[in-house]
Amino acid sequence: MSVLDRIAERQLVVVTGKGGVGKTTLAAVLGRLLADRGRRVLLLEVDPRESLHQALGTEPSGGEVVPAGPGLSIQNLQPGAVIEGLVREKVPIGYLARKITESTAFHQFVEGAPGLKETALLGHAYRVLQAGHRPRTDLVIVDAPATGHGATMLAAPGLLAQAAEGGQLGEMAAGLADFLADASRCGVVLATLAEEMPIQETLELIALLRVKLGLRPELVVANGMYPALSPGAAPAPGAHLWQARRRLNEAELSRLAAAWDGPLVELPLLPLDRGPALVQALASLLREADP
Repeated sequence: MSVLDRIAERQLVVVTGKGGVGKTTLAAVLGRLLADRGRRVLLLEVDPRESLHQALGTEPSGGEVVPAGPGLSIQNLQPGAVIEGLVREKVPIGYLARKITESTAFHQFVEGAPGLKETALLGHAYRVLQAGHRPRTDLVIVDAPATGHGATMLAAPGLLAQAAEGGQLGEMAAGLADFLADASRCGVVLATLAEEMPIQETLELIALLRVKLGLRPELVVANGMYPALSPGAAPAPGAHLWQARRRLNEAELSRLAAAWDGPLVELPLLPLDRGPALVQALASLLREADP
């Protein structure tokens, strides 16, 4: 079974990596590939700046579910809005719900409760996957915060369950923590660049996921690789700089491979702006390179 086959069997996939390494583009690429395999995929973005829609050529989400092609949708989520939605669901009287969500005590609780915001976001993904939810979704891909914050998100339900010590909130968090710990249902994909700092953070994140959460990434993707120049090609202006970057890429990938024995895919630097054309090109390359 290939890596993409295994990822396609998951219900929740969290994509993370150092900021600026193409994490959001990779999430869009995976969404497109898995939707093409017949899965009904929802891409969840937690960055308030909203860039996922640019990669897929859709309108901004603004919190709504936006179609992005056959079997694929996107949604931008903010934790405050998710938590307020839960309050409105539990307190159906609009006046009382507003009094709660507008109170100082409520906002202090949201800001102070350990792991509440992250748990709310992952809890939304979990609820979307439940039977009876419409539109039906087979797989949620979360474009998670960068590197350490992504690991914090995954650990949050367990921390909240401990802090809440039972009760409805604690039980919800504990159930979500159990779901995230099930490797047959949930997976993590890491994005990186073959450069010193991104590779170092990737190695640290792999170790952190293993030690703190008992998780092993499904896949590591090295984005933006400088393609090797053809040996017989005529020298061109700046070719020596290109070759130097390629040597750096190869050295850093070797450092990664020395510590990571799992699936690793290289995706080249392409002369395309962020958008559907880039996503489609990278999706084809990832499909061909699928370990």
